[in-house]
Amino acid sequence: MPSRATSPIAETIQRIASPCRSADDLDISVVTSLDGFMALQEDWDDLFERAAAPQQVFQRHIFLRYWARHYLDPKTQLCILTGRVDGRLVTVWPLVRRRKLGVDALSFMGAPVAQFGDVLVEAGDGRPALLQAGWNAVTALGADLFEARRVRADAALCGAPVPMAAALPGDMQAPFASLARRVSADGPGIAYSPRERSSFRRRLRRLRERGEITFSEPVSGQAAARAAMAAIAIKRNWLLEKAILSPAVMDSRFQTFFEDLAGDAAAGLHVTAVACDGQPVGIDLALDCKGHTFGHVLAAASGYEGEGLGRLLIHRTFAAAAHRGNRVFDLLAPADAYKMQHADGHVAIRDYAPAFSWRGRLMRALVLERLLPMTKAVAKRLPARWMQKLVTRKIRAEQASQAS
Repeated sequence: MPSRATSPIAETIQRIASPCRSADDLDISVVTSLDGFMALQEDWDDLFERAAAPQQVFQRHIFLRYWARHYLDPKTQLCILTGRVDGRLVTVWPLVRRRKLGVDALSFMGAPVAQFGDVLVEAGDGRPALLQAGWNAVTALGADLFEARRVRADAALCGAPVPMAAALPGDMQAPFASLARRVSADGPGIAYSPRERSSFRRRLRRLRERGEITFSEPVSGQAAARAAMAAIAIKRNWLLEKAILSPAVMDSRFQTFFEDLAGDAAAGLHVTAVACDGQPVGIDLALDCKGHTFGHVLAAASGYEGEGLGRLLIHRTFAAAAHRGNRVFDLLAPADAYKMQHADGHVAIRDYAPAFSWRGRLMRALVLERLLPMTKAVAKRLPARWMQKLVTRKIRAEQASQAS
């Protein structure tokens, strides 16, 4: 894999001939430096406003800027494909490149905090040609494999000629809620049964018996950053108690990423918090984009199951999102049972791994199609005490790393 580029912007843009150039005057380039990525901000934002769907919130330049600040490391090289017509940015493939087990692999920018992978492309009759040109450029990069993770059925990428045979085993769903049905002026909306609406008021009374309950929505700045930090702490404690191994959440970068994002009003991250006697017990971190809200982190403290704190937090978060003018709340994958209780539908999600060489095909067949699914299945069957030890060891390792 090429080494990380550190040269000026002009020296980190590689031209790739496009078969569509003669017809559409399309100029495709590859940006490999952080400076080059930053220089794209204005054009990228303009393309996003013109052409992006709400679920492409994880392809916003500002989201990926914060991702780069916390997750871009020397082992990872930016490999951003951009397409322009008469100088106007009309498509972006936000990719990175790294070596994995001797394989040169492409993947989407944003992992593990980005929940959906996709490309940005101008809408209109020319979209199929733009997608075809982008895909041709991907295949010309010389990589062995492209791991396209968490691609929604309604993603722009699904219009590209990515071989369907490249789909990896397993599928997921991202449930979503219609806020008009889920929210009313005094609590849960018409989508819920009378019994559930009555239970909401009963749970709220029980919660208030535990102490003084306050609800807040801290805006960007230090208060929001502190709330984000508290949310991750609550989530980690819950994972430890439930013996669930989540390397992404246990990674210290996960917390610092959301602290930074919460502190920037332009990022669109919104915090909904519940406190008992001044101590945060439930926090939701969600992203707004074009009338949709995407609930990224839902954290409810243990010990409040009897009061139904998690359900109260969801109802409160729905109400806050509706108050901000949003119409849909995306609960993200996977479609856990507790999410489906609040869902009005779902969107299918698949992982793809088109291979471009024998190394890539071997990696896909042995590791992505067999070893990883088998490892996940085994992990789910491990005794809870073993998982707790693994989670505790991960937390201690992270703490030791921070201390050093």
